[in-house]
Amino acid sequence: MKVALASDHRGVRVKGQILSQLEEIGYEAIDFGPFEDESVDYPDFAAKVAEAVATGQVDRGILICGTGVGMCIAANKFRGVRAATCHDDVTAEYSRRHNDTNIMCLSADMLGDRLLGRIVEIWLKTEFEGGRHQRRIEKISSIELRNGCQPTGDQTHEPSC
Repeated sequence: MKVALASDHRGVRVKGQILSQLEEIGYEAIDFGPFEDESVDYPDFAAKVAEAVATGQVDRGILICGTGVGMCIAANKFRGVRAATCHDDVTAEYSRRHNDTNIMCLSADMLGDRLLGRIVEIWLKTEFEGGRHQRRIEKISSIELRNGCQPTGDQTHEPSC
């Protein structure tokens, strides 16, 4: 599995921890930055990962900021992205099982290292259940189209929603 990661300045340390975890379990990890803890704007980095997921360059993405919420809002502006902020085992598991999330957003400030590792592992290993949940995913896609989301992969590199 190919996983893209990015953070804001507050999440650089946590991103490094997750990159190591992904490499240990044999996943290909792509680091979209930042590489230092100087102040940056999280939407810039969320957009890089969301575009990579939306265009199929990677299978999934992980975003880290202070709370995970800002990254989640920005990532969900891309057609086909289903990002969720996960803060425990249950949200990590059910975001995959029921919502087929392809981007997980995490808090750099509110989660301990052991919990972060467990959340990442659960999210990566949990499969989408399909069935009635697939129908709901299709309804979300219909809403995106109705509200003007354009197909991803255009040459402008602008958010598609």
